[in-house]
Amino acid sequence: MASLRASPFPFTFTSSNSRFPFSITTIRATFSSPRRVWTRPSNSMSEPAVHEDGNGVKAENSDVLVQYVVLRRDLIDTWPLGSVVTQGCHASVCAVWSHKDDPHTVEYCSPQNIDSMHKVTLEVKGEPQILNLSEKLTAGGITHKLWIEQPENIPTCLATKPYPKSVVSSFFKKLKLCK
Repeated sequence: MASLRASPFPFTFTSSNSRFPFSITTIRATFSSPRRVWTRPSNSMSEPAVHEDGNGVKAENSDVLVQYVVLRRDLIDTWPLGSVVTQGCHASVCAVWSHKDDPHTVEYCSPQNIDSMHKVTLEVKGEPQILNLSEKLTAGGITHKLWIEQPENIPTCLATKPYPKSVVSSFFKKLKLCK
């Protein structure tokens, strides 16, 4: 029976065949030092968040904070995919940073929520549609960033600041998910 100790972790490899010591292998790993276990609340879009009040009573909160990102389909079809994704990232970061003191943004980026952010990425056909959407959001009081690529001066995408889903979803219901 062959045995091998590899890496700083106490892994044991055993085999009954000494000629080919790893052809039929059993791997056993043990960790003697305590490990930090990261947990986070389940805040998926399909599951409502559960919060506990001061009396230990759990209450569901189905109004999750969400950031909408809208990309242009014509650019997705003609630009390198990475370039279009980068435009969406620019708009998203700009919308969050520009409103870093907003209560919804503070909650969205809080340590307990940072690993469970919700974004919805949608698409519009082209420049006229993204400009029209930006105007509708502005008229509806929805704060967002229309990202205009410079120096070309091309409106490429937009992103909202984080909002409760119930506040903003109606502005985006006719748009398609970006695929």
